[in-house]
Formats: sequence, structure tokens, C-alpha cells
Amino acid sequence: MKDEELFVKRILLLTALSTIIILFLVIIFIFKESIPVFTEYGVINFILGTKWNPTGTPPQFGMIPLIVGSLALTLLTLLIATPFSVLCAIFIAELAPSTMRKILKPVIETLAGIPSVVYGFFGLILLVPFIRTHLGGTGFGLFTASLILTIMIMPTIISISHDAIRSVPLEYKEASLALGATHWQTIKNVILPAAFPGIVVGIILGMARAIGETLAVIMVAGNVPQIPHSILDPIRALTSNIALEMGYATGLHYSALFGTAVVLFIFTLILLLIANYFQHKTRVRIGGGYL
Repeated sequence: MKDEELFVKRILLLTALSTIIILFLVIIFIFKESIPVFTEYGVINFILGTKWNPTGTPPQFGMIPLIVGSLALTLLTLLIATPFSVLCAIFIAELAPSTMRKILKPVIETLAGIPSVVYGFFGLILLVPFIRTHLGGTGFGLFTASLILTIMIMPTIISISHDAIRSVPLEYKEASLALGATHWQTIKNVILPAAFPGIVVGIILGMARAIGETLAVIMVAGNVPQIPHSILDPIRALTSNIALEMGYATGLHYSALFGTAVVLFIFTLILLLIANYFQHKTRVRIGGGYL
């Protein structure tokens, strides 16, 4: 029996180590391929450059328009998706009848599995003409891409927020109601604060999907490497830049796309570290552990 347990532990350890090793190999490969652009073009020029024009004379590989585009897209998406998702999770967990809850929860979880190209096609056929007609511009831009990403990440945030709300001990709710609080006061002052760390986890995972999404963004964002001055302006995200140009890039341009991947990696890592720090600071202590 002990030999079997030891064997299982070693297999699990080997699996965990192989995952870490593969991750480090990918990171090393990306950084290695990006070295030429950092050495020949310059780190400062690459990261702080304001123009991306790899076919120009001389070629320009400025990251600022792509970084600003990705950051604006992510923040606007979270600004729209977070309140709707949390309110929907509250309704499903606390207010919806049990029959409705049994229908809504699987439907929302199914939406998370729809391929991104379907969402992109929906945006291309319906949202782009609607925004062009009613708000102006070409219809391709930051706002359109944010709406599509909002629809894509809402199922993730809703599902995790719902589970976080349902995991709050029933004693909390009963104690609040026993003290004379209404159901809404209990939700606002007791359940939401206790479930907040779990809700933050859902927002983090939604943000990670928004940052990494490529195909749907390519279809509706306009793909112009510029700093947007309006939510209707077209943008190009970091992921879109790699996907659009990797097929024909050579030489320093090829290295610059790997440099874009390095910037995307660091950009994502910083955002996730900030979000995880915020989650850590808002944990609720219960007894000897945390909720």
C-alpha cells in the first residue's frame, strides 16, 4: 500500500514538474527570439515608441499604440461586464426561483464554451452596422470589441461569482435576518462582502480571457495600430498584432512580434499580480482560515 502511494506521489510530482518545465521552456523560447529587436532596435525605442510600421523606411516597432489599445480594451470590457455579471450572479444565487436557477446556470455555463469566432461573426454582422448607423464611425473600434468581449467573459464571471455567493455560510444570512435586516440588506451588507474575494477571482479570470482573446477582437476592432482618442476609434491589441503579421514577418519584424509577446506576457503578469494582491487584501477571515 505504501509503495502504491509513493508511486502515485511521484507520478503527480512528475506531472507538476513537467508542466512547470514546459512553461519555462516556452518563456525562454519567446525571450530568446525577441533578443534581436531589443538589441538592434533598442528596448526604450521598442517599448516607448509611438508608431508601429514594420514595412516603412526605416521600419518602426513602437509598442505604445498596441499597449494602450490592449489596456483600454481590457478596462472598458471589465467596466461593462463586471456590474452586469455580479448582479446576474446575485439574482441567480439569491433571488431566482429554484426552477429558473436550474435553467439559467447550465445555459450560462454553456455560453462560456461557444467558440470565439461565433461571437466575432455576431459582432461583425450585427453590432458593427448598428454602431456605424447609430453612433457614427466605421463601426469597427474599441467599443464594439469591448461589447463582444463583455458577452464572452460574462459567463465566466457569473459562474464563479455565483459559486462564491452560494459558498457563504448559511449562518451569516440567518443571523442577519434574525437581527431584523431585510433580504436586500443581508445581500448588500453580509453576503457580498463575504463573497467578495471569490467574485474578484471571477473578475481576474474574465480579465485573463479578455487580454488573451484574439480572433473575435480581430474581426471587430478595426486593427489600426494607433492610440484611440474615442471609444469609437479602431484599435489593435497585442494579441491581434501577433496573429495578423506572423504569417509574413521576417528578420527584425519577426523578432519584433516575439517582442510583442514578451510585452504581452509582462503586461498580463502585472495585471494578474495586482488583481491577486487586491484579492489577498480583501479576504474574509473565518476562524482559523479564510473565506
